[in-house]
Amino acid sequence: QARLVESGGGLVQPGGSLRLSCVASDLTLDYYAIGWFRQAPGKELEGVSCTGGSDSSDGSTYSIDSVKGRFTISVDKVKNTVYLQMNSLQPEDPAVYYCATDIGVPADFCRAPYTRSVVGSWGQGTQVTVSS
Repeated sequence: QARLVESGGGLVQPGGSLRLSCVASDLTLDYYAIGWFRQAPGKELEGVSCTGGSDSSDGSTYSIDSVKGRFTISVDKVKNTVYLQMNSLQPEDPAVYYCATDIGVPADFCRAPYTRSVVGSWGQGTQVTVSS
């Protein structure tokens, strides 16, 4: 399995920005859907934004409605790194954010965070806190 290491979390004021990074080892991002998921205390894990590499079945990007226009997922294939640029952070955004990869269509990957194949990989998570 691949190794995914997230970074970039922290404390930010409402309206502020953070950029999360996820470096993938032993994995070629071209062949997998990759995404960011989050879990707040007492809440279910949810897919935030997912995208696919050029060789995956679907190269489109999916994001949940609450982050559209504020969060942007991007992939640097040279660095084998996926980013989540988060702008206009709001009080409902704090959570542990996880990077993950798996086979499949990005939208399906994001919508079913508890469905994982034998080749799926998850990072350890990075905490995002929004507070004034």
